[in-house]
Amino acid sequence: MSHPHPDLGPPPPLSPDALRVVALGGLGEIGRNMAVFEYRGKLLIVDCGVLFPEEEQPGVDLILPDFDYVRDRLDDVEALVLTHGHEDHIGAVPFLLRERPDIPLVGSRLTLALLSAKLGEHRIKPETVQVAEDDRRSFGPFDLEFLAVNHSIPDALAVALRTDAGTLLHTGDFKMDQLPLDGRLTDLAGFARLGSEGVDLLMADSTNAEVPGFVTSERDISPVIDNVFHQADQRIIVACFASHVHRVQQVLDSAKAHGRKVAFVGRSMVRNMNIARDLGYLTVPADLLVDVKQLDDLRPDEAVLVSTGSQGEPMSALTRMANRDHQIRIEEGDTVLLASSLIPGNENSVNRVINGLTRWGAKVVHKGNALVHVSGHAPAGELLYVHNMVRPRNFMPVHGEWRHMRAHARVAALAGLDEDRICLAEDGVVVDLHKGRARITGKVQAGYVYVDGASVGDVTESALKDRRILGEEGFISIIVAVDSTSGKIVGEPEIHTRGAGIGVDAYDEVIPKVQESLEKAASDGITDPHQLRQLVRRGIGRWVNETYRRRPMIVPVIVEI
Repeated sequence: MSHPHPDLGPPPPLSPDALRVVALGGLGEIGRNMAVFEYRGKLLIVDCGVLFPEEEQPGVDLILPDFDYVRDRLDDVEALVLTHGHEDHIGAVPFLLRERPDIPLVGSRLTLALLSAKLGEHRIKPETVQVAEDDRRSFGPFDLEFLAVNHSIPDALAVALRTDAGTLLHTGDFKMDQLPLDGRLTDLAGFARLGSEGVDLLMADSTNAEVPGFVTSERDISPVIDNVFHQADQRIIVACFASHVHRVQQVLDSAKAHGRKVAFVGRSMVRNMNIARDLGYLTVPADLLVDVKQLDDLRPDEAVLVSTGSQGEPMSALTRMANRDHQIRIEEGDTVLLASSLIPGNENSVNRVINGLTRWGAKVVHKGNALVHVSGHAPAGELLYVHNMVRPRNFMPVHGEWRHMRAHARVAALAGLDEDRICLAEDGVVVDLHKGRARITGKVQAGYVYVDGASVGDVTESALKDRRILGEEGFISIIVAVDSTSGKIVGEPEIHTRGAGIGVDAYDEVIPKVQESLEKAASDGITDPHQLRQLVRRGIGRWVNETYRRRPMIVPVIVEI
């Protein structure tokens, strides 16, 4: 089983009859999906998504793929193919288009509509190419065929990529719901046909590779949602992904059946559902929707709110409701339905929201106590089915954390694939498909790029470390005036502190030690401000650690007079 090695160097020049695959995100993580394919000097990109920050990345809004690998070759990019409209697959597109606005964007009708609305907010008018299942299009040396796949958002696509170097099948995110709400099945016949023709490399969704069996149908959730509506005697607040059109449709249907009105809450929810309704993906019964401002005119047992915030996002509508920081106030007896699964890493945030809602008297229905969500990703039984149909010559698990990708590798081995034909890669690892064999040949830079407000890439790991220290330990600032010629201390040092949990009077113990060390430095002829700052930092730091067992950020300021 091929796998990345920490000593991998840059890849060699690409052979003219080889296809190169470089994932710039989505391997070893849930999000930031982006894969670059190179053949005969031309590039094709599949997906360009974001990763959402975790608690140890304070102040970060989004995490992007590192575009350095393609930045100097953007003119060689033939197209950017979007498999579906989730943020972890389209969210970084505006940032890539800042660097070359005319990259053709290829995707299904709903995917391009969601993306165009997003790009409109960035004042970018994209060049789009709409495709559908069974379409076949060429972009430079890449011959692409699109296949329908079932997922937790309508209009998702897999893409088969044909070149003279071989055929590659990229599933995108998919599952094999046999009774989907929209009747659009994963194209298993197409997968099998490609398998018969010969697939040289399969890149398949790994998110649920640890989960045994087959996925529960979306239809099984409808009775559960209906039961929630039946039992609720006050307001119902439903939180789900702003792109989960099928789940919203089920909520609308139940609301209609129980004589309730529905209001969408949250900018992304309102925007996406309007798009889905306009394109015919969402069926809205007449007179069902009301503006959120009209809720006060309804009795509590007539109102349903559909909101964002199922992942505990800090600025989402549901989180703000839980924190009593929203115009909609949670009241005793309200029912809150979290109709989504947990993205790994969000567990603590979601639990805080559930506790906050419960505090104000809401009954919270979630995946832990009711069947209110099914995953949009194929579990192990379905993945094995795909491997047996496609029979790829080589396999590369994508879209998942390490445990998911390794579990998927085991599924491929169970299906009979030799371990030396399974490429377990991570972001930036280069895989070359040459003469029917896929091999790891090197590694390129593929780190995190942080978006913080209007800045992109300016926040570094070092800056995040400083933020974590400030958040956890506080800071101490000490200002010392010294003679610019002799380096001798002038007056008493001045100390300011925030969040360190140390009283101002406590510093009386350490100030004489700081003065003593500076006086000794002056007598030794040390006048360099940098050296003096280091002396102060070490002295204060040693005292705080020994006395309080803390490590606050220490900011010494040397003022020369």
